[in-house]
Amino acid sequence: MNDAKPRVLVVDDVPDMAETIARYLTKHGFSAEVVNSGVDALTRFAAAPADAVLTDLRMTSLDGLDVLEAIHKSHPTVPVVIMTAFGAIESAIEAMRRGAYHYVTKPFQLEMIRLLLSRACAEAALRRENEHLRQVVRERFSSARLLGESLAMRRLRALIERVAAVTSGVLIIGETGSGKELVARAIHADGLRAANPFVAVNCAALPEALLESELFGHARGAFTGATQARRGLFVEADGGTLFLDEIGDMPLSLQAKLLRVLQSGEVRAVGTEVNRTVDVRCVAATHHDLDALVARGHFREDLFFRLNVLRVRVPPLRERPDDIPQLLEHFLERSRGKVPGGTAPTIQPSALNLLSTHLWPGNVRELENVVERLVVTASGQIIDAAAVKEMLGSPRPVDPIDALLQGSMSLAELESHYVNLMVERMNGDKGRAAEVLGIDLSTLYRRIKQKP
Repeated sequence: MNDAKPRVLVVDDVPDMAETIARYLTKHGFSAEVVNSGVDALTRFAAAPADAVLTDLRMTSLDGLDVLEAIHKSHPTVPVVIMTAFGAIESAIEAMRRGAYHYVTKPFQLEMIRLLLSRACAEAALRRENEHLRQVVRERFSSARLLGESLAMRRLRALIERVAAVTSGVLIIGETGSGKELVARAIHADGLRAANPFVAVNCAALPEALLESELFGHARGAFTGATQARRGLFVEADGGTLFLDEIGDMPLSLQAKLLRVLQSGEVRAVGTEVNRTVDVRCVAATHHDLDALVARGHFREDLFFRLNVLRVRVPPLRERPDDIPQLLEHFLERSRGKVPGGTAPTIQPSALNLLSTHLWPGNVRELENVVERLVVTASGQIIDAAAVKEMLGSPRPVDPIDALLQGSMSLAELESHYVNLMVERMNGDKGRAAEVLGIDLSTLYRRIKQKP
């Protein structure tokens, strides 16, 4: 906690008045400094910015409005209180319009000045703290914090940067555990709404009636158990971003109500007849194939078009195996606080190789869980291949055709799978495999590099 006294710069071209105010403030918990002109005030403030400024309105050379304007250009959060004669109220109101914290008319009680400056300094400190917390959140969830230097991740970060710069709707697609919410948070943190709320809800985790209440709010007594009113997540996210995770699992009846809100920008709480205007950027995510759901009538086509303005695909972990060592190091570092002594074991190269070649159907989330289990159950300071094999178990065979139909494998990955299988059947003879496949050797090598 910061116990330093708030610093106040007192500006008045009547020295006796300024000194009287400064002495009083010094006796009552402030550190006060006096200057007797607007020019001196700006010079002193530039050298050592104060927590608040108390300035007379009428001064020669630079008046209080000039001081106010100059300080707010360089330090817009510093509160400036204007002192003015009773007959200059209109000028004081103009000062408020330009951003002054408040004004006091002469003659005034010094206690009033003290209370006003105490409140101004406290509010300014709270704003600085909130801005610091917002900055911490922005840095934590910025796209730069998405780990991985593979081509797929570099492309994803570049796309997030472009998407974040606008306010259109976003649809994030990707398998379970691939990091869709992290991408949504990065879009928010890198965008124009970063200083405003990011609110998330999992559409698959709540029954329809409860999800409607969560999204739109409800009035007290709107239904059994509604003992108090609720604003709803759209209102909570006003000015910011609402993240609708697993949007593909939202019931059709609720999809229609969501569409109306997205089209009109107005939300109506359950049990009321009053609409409230909200300004929310909607970012949705799903592991489902929404195009297929639309074709089967399980997802509204008009809502799909509303959400699918900008599409961001999060690559599964099997498409970026080069990122696994960096992710492993990150999860190992995070696990240090979960083991006695705060030290995590190291992973042998043979164990790392097993982890790097695993298909990871649960993606990054599965990798994180496996690392935590390995760290907690490790008998020593080394994690070897035997421990990894025991943890992962026997690899589950993946039917490539099923994977293609389910959308968890692309056609290029299927081709690569087939090429690698043929090389394996030819006992590693790549020239023979290329001959059987009817392709040249350079094409075969390209397919091998795309191994999922």
